[in-house]
Amino acid sequence: MHPDWLVPDWKARGVGALMTTRRGGFSAAPFDSMNLRDGLGDDPRAVQCNRRLLAEAIGAVPVYLDQVHGSRVVQLSAADAAADVPQHEADASITTEPGIACTAQVADCLPVLFAAPGGVGAAHAGWRGLAGGVLEATLRALCEAAACEPGQVHAWLGACIGPRRFEVGGDVLRAFGAPAEGDSPRFRRHAPGKWLADLTGLARDRLEALGVQQISGGRWCTVEEDSRFFSFRRDGVTGRMVAAVWLHRT
Repeated sequence: MHPDWLVPDWKARGVGALMTTRRGGFSAAPFDSMNLRDGLGDDPRAVQCNRRLLAEAIGAVPVYLDQVHGSRVVQLSAADAAADVPQHEADASITTEPGIACTAQVADCLPVLFAAPGGVGAAHAGWRGLAGGVLEATLRALCEAAACEPGQVHAWLGACIGPRRFEVGGDVLRAFGAPAEGDSPRFRRHAPGKWLADLTGLARDRLEALGVQQISGGRWCTVEEDSRFFSFRRDGVTGRMVAAVWLHRT
């Protein structure tokens, strides 16, 4: 595991989790160096090397999704781990099977990892997915599959665009039901018709409302730390990081 990668500070027994940064891989600029998504213009051989490096580091099989900024959740099994290409158009996954890693690929959107007794999950939560209920859907699916309650679940917020950099318009405020007259707890007026949104704060609010009590992370800004994180908002052409969570094999 590269020393620069992020590791949740939770104490979830039997669970492994991390988030890669842009360091430690094989890709050349502007995808330097740990780009984990193909189809962006990066050398496919470098992407495959990076994916093998991640799999070796975590000792589990990462399963990637075809992410569409929605709220669909899929439950992963050994069949998904054996596939060479994404089998699901979804933005979140859960599993109760050891050795399978749920993943979220990001470059400004918020990755949220979940750990429960006997199950794990990962959600790709940009503002559209967050407003559309991706966290609610993931938690509901995980609690049902693992037969647990929200209060037993750990949630970790990875690196995403921070509240000083996430400029949005009125459509985003409307999606979250926030008033557009002025400042609100998660939206600060920035310019005429523009606000700065707190994506991690919005996620925390939703998780707390669902009964999740153990929430950590969410202190990094992908836009501001250009040498450490990929950022689509900052660079346009860029790679993708991965947040992954898995149950250890016993």
